[in-house]
Amino acid sequence: MARNVMSQPIRVLLAKVGLDGHDRGVKIVARTLRDNGMDVIYTGLHRSPEEVVTAAIQEDVDILGVSVLSGVQLTIFPKIFHLLKENAADDIIVVAGGVMPDEDAIALRKMGVREVLLQDTPPRAIVETLCRVVAERGPR
Repeated sequence: MARNVMSQPIRVLLAKVGLDGHDRGVKIVARTLRDNGMDVIYTGLHRSPEEVVTAAIQEDVDILGVSVLSGVQLTIFPKIFHLLKENAADDIIVVAGGVMPDEDAIALRKMGVREVLLQDTPPRAIVETLCRVVAERGPR
């Protein structure tokens, strides 16, 4: 079972921000994480950065995972980071997933996205990555 350093299940909020209408991949990721003992909240399609940050704070998640297929990653993640900081919630780990150019993945990491998990990342690697980043962060 995937547990954080406090022996509680890792809590993950998965979100689709913007007009991206394809969520099969994020649903597979959600099921994989649940099957590996994580508490998973999926917010559904067409959410705003404000909605997902508010939900992440309310749900007291360890990780906010944002799935992007529509090419808006370089505009939505700065908004997400601003909102997390504005709400004193910048201890929430932010990860990105989906389809994007390698140079965008590099830019996202520079702005604070902890990990970028692209469409070809094996499910086991996703679980291991999320467990690792929570362990590295330590208790909140």
